[in-house]
Amino acid sequence: MRFTAKLLAASALATFSIPAHAQASDIDALKAEIAELKAALDILSSKVEAQSQQNTQTQNEVEAVKTTAIEAKTTADNAQAVASQTSDAPFDIKWKGAPEITGKGGWSFKPRGRVQVDVATVDAPNGVNNSGLGFSNELRRVRLGAQGKIPGGFGYKIYGDIASGGFTLNDAYFDYKNNGFSVTIGHFNAYQGIEELTSSNDTSFIERAAFTDAFNFERRVGIGLAYNKGDILLQGGVFTDNNEDLNDDGNNAIGLDGRIVFAPKLGDTQLHFGASAHWRDLGDAISASRFRQRPLVHPTDVRFIDTGSISNAEEETNFGLEAAVVSGRFHAQAETHWFTVSRAGFENPTFFGGAVEAGIYLTDDRRQYKGGYFKGIKVKNPVGQGGWGALQFNVRYDRLDLNDAAIIGGTQDSYQASLIWNPVNNVRFLLNYGLLDYSDVVPALADGTDTDYSVNVLGARAQINF
Repeated sequence: MRFTAKLLAASALATFSIPAHAQASDIDALKAEIAELKAALDILSSKVEAQSQQNTQTQNEVEAVKTTAIEAKTTADNAQAVASQTSDAPFDIKWKGAPEITGKGGWSFKPRGRVQVDVATVDAPNGVNNSGLGFSNELRRVRLGAQGKIPGGFGYKIYGDIASGGFTLNDAYFDYKNNGFSVTIGHFNAYQGIEELTSSNDTSFIERAAFTDAFNFERRVGIGLAYNKGDILLQGGVFTDNNEDLNDDGNNAIGLDGRIVFAPKLGDTQLHFGASAHWRDLGDAISASRFRQRPLVHPTDVRFIDTGSISNAEEETNFGLEAAVVSGRFHAQAETHWFTVSRAGFENPTFFGGAVEAGIYLTDDRRQYKGGYFKGIKVKNPVGQGGWGALQFNVRYDRLDLNDAAIIGGTQDSYQASLIWNPVNNVRFLLNYGLLDYSDVVPALADGTDTDYSVNVLGARAQINF
């Protein structure tokens, strides 16, 4: 405004300073020029006023942005305060196959379970006198339980099977872990080898190798110590009996189990070498032991290989060797056991069991290994996310020899193949075929003389676990 006033004053000064002797025509022309100049000054003044108003508007917008930023910061501060208060909530829930509830200070609780439905058919030669052959099916396992952590490095697990219509206790223990060292007390699996310690959720075949059941590998009540650092795993424990045996007859058996594992990793290749030793005193009273096995599948009750009751058994001793490798899609595993029964007044028989297997994923997946045994895979391209899941093919040779020291339990040589499909994590379908060659078996053919023959077995399983 002051700029405009000065221009107007200059214009007026020019007007009044016109010489008196000037001609009228010249005065009129000069007045016209002054009028044009005043008009131009008016236009310039309008632009200046508009610019001033625009500057004022811009300043207002800047102030508005500042106000919005301050309000946003206040909102963020309030949200942070709310989050801080929320962190004081009693628990947090994550999903790892099932809801895992974690509380303050290290408490956690996670439900666990599995359902395995099996169908099978056993085709033996004509003349085998046993009604348990042909088609069969069962709920192989229906397990429910929970596991979790307790502040201070403690943990717990309780797990039972209801497939038989009752309740069979599996795992029921608590443990303590600190810097690679662990102590486990309760009812759990003794340290009997990689095949037995690998969960039935993750084995390469519907049933484990024959020696695991034949030699009565099972969970028992006891206390175990373990140390796992780097490539070395040491395990040892003192065990009494399986919980069912304790409840049934109060058996005072006691045993020692030990295992050592060396598991180096060479680049992408995981190696595993292990050995185990087991000794068991069967108790004060001289007991009877029995060793037998089903033909690869569990729904049938037929045992073609069976020692019958071995009387005067006092002690059992078992030595095992194990090895495994995982390299990319490929894996291989081998394990052997020599099982000796000490008898009062009789020769001591030593039975043999062993198996070797190899497998490869036909998809871009890998068998998982951790802590001395195999774990469930993580499907890279699951169904529902543009993939076909994980597909694995496996072969296995499995031998069980229950003939020694006048005990004729028979021999079983099985040649097996399996196909496993995991459409997503925690779900899988298995198809198994086995050709089993028997010698010195029970039942014999109808004439009672032919105890050497072959059996074809086909089995399938649908499984979900969490």
